[in-house]
Amino acid sequence: MSYAKISQVAHYVPDQVITNNDLAQIMDTSDEWIASRTGIRERRISQSQQTSDLATEVAKQLLIKSHLGAEELDFILVATITPDSMMPSTAARVQANIGASRSFAFDITAACSGFIFALSTAEKMISSGVYKRGLVIGAEVLSKVIDWQDRRTAVLFGDGAGGVLIEASDQKHFLLESLQTDGGRGQALTSSYQGLASPFSAKEDSHLSIEMDGRAVFEFAIRDVVATIKKTLSDADFTAGEIDYFLLHQANNRMLEKMVRKLCVDREKLPANMMWYGNTSAASVPILLSECIAEGKITLGSGQKLLLAGFGGGLTWGILLLTI
Repeated sequence: MSYAKISQVAHYVPDQVITNNDLAQIMDTSDEWIASRTGIRERRISQSQQTSDLATEVAKQLLIKSHLGAEELDFILVATITPDSMMPSTAARVQANIGASRSFAFDITAACSGFIFALSTAEKMISSGVYKRGLVIGAEVLSKVIDWQDRRTAVLFGDGAGGVLIEASDQKHFLLESLQTDGGRGQALTSSYQGLASPFSAKEDSHLSIEMDGRAVFEFAIRDVVATIKKTLSDADFTAGEIDYFLLHQANNRMLEKMVRKLCVDREKLPANMMWYGNTSAASVPILLSECIAEGKITLGSGQKLLLAGFGGGLTWGILLLTI
């Protein structure tokens, strides 16, 4: 029986830091207004690097840390809603950039749940016994799809990338998962609508920027995502207290605080970094995981129990319960 494990992690963010005070120079907002409502103080914004560039930096780090050559990879999966282009995929660009000639590569689009969906997909491919190792990366340049005059959304998002090397293992590490979609509520969070452009009918408008019903998304996270976390723990016969860390999508600190209360766990078990990066969508969870390992909270190979959760546009949400 083949199993899969996360054997290495990495993250990368652009150099440019944009603070709340910087945003107050171009829109009607303030540091106090943003921080009190979201917990966000600053974010990273790309000046010259595309999504594939950020993902490539993560891929290079993963290869260096694991002492692997790119030709030893079987696949590359990139979760993103801000690809460089639809063709070739961002993952294909990463494959070319690092010279991973043997690997196949494709993108997964599931917004803020994208990394969870991609990691679940990679785990199944490894567990099939056909593939031995691959990269799973969440990468976003959300600054490309932000309306910088809309303070409701512009203050929330940032750019960055994070990822993992996933490899075959003789022990079970991925314990249980729950992947969910409710397209009926998808209009609560949208971006990059491409209008029809037939030469035989009127051209439709395209809407590239992010549009969000903040209250609907907040309530969705507090109700549906928390309920799924509780059910996943129950199905796995775990209590919340037995989980070492809950690595949840970094969208809003108020949201995390409410989730803490509903899950009845110590706040220290829900690490946060949205204050420095904002909401980085598919990159959010892997950046947080990488930072927690760099800080010594989480140790690779320790057997610590983690619950990873992504949730957002689609509407999508995904839960992965695993040991690291």
